[in-house]
Amino acid sequence: MGLGLGSILGGVAGALGGLFGGIGKNKALNGMANSIGAMQSDNQNWYDRRYNENATQRADAQRILTMTEDAIKRRNRAAAGTAAVMGSTQEAVAAEKEANNKMLADTMSNIAAAGERRKDAIEQQYLARKNALAEQLAGVRAQKKSALDIASDTIGGGASGILSGWGLN
Repeated sequence: MGLGLGSILGGVAGALGGLFGGIGKNKALNGMANSIGAMQSDNQNWYDRRYNENATQRADAQRILTMTEDAIKRRNRAAAGTAAVMGSTQEAVAAEKEANNKMLADTMSNIAAAGERRKDAIEQQYLARKNALAEQLAGVRAQKKSALDIASDTIGGGASGILSGWGLN
């Protein structure tokens, strides 16, 4: 009878150990999965915010535009002053203004092109992070499955010990 009681107690202890160990590991893995889910949400929010920014409204672009516009104003004033003093034709002043407008248009084009390159870089960074987080989440899910298999095996082993103690295996 003592041998049977030891098998029963060992089986109960093994089954409870497997159950509580499985529950503890499952809680930890759920916490990891929740954390990865929060990082995925943060990554999506970062992407939505950064990708949809207007390139011309960024501080660096505004600085370049302000500097370009200031340079154009100075050049237009100089052209008008030269025309007044030297007697240049209105056509020469108009040509200078047209060249200045082209310079502003080229600046805007360069800002737009840089904005597109920036968007491409943001998208690549977002996708790389998204894929890395998806892989981490898949790893956590695999660990959860493995933990459930181990807990199930341990509980099964404990049940076998209980049955053995009762002489039923």
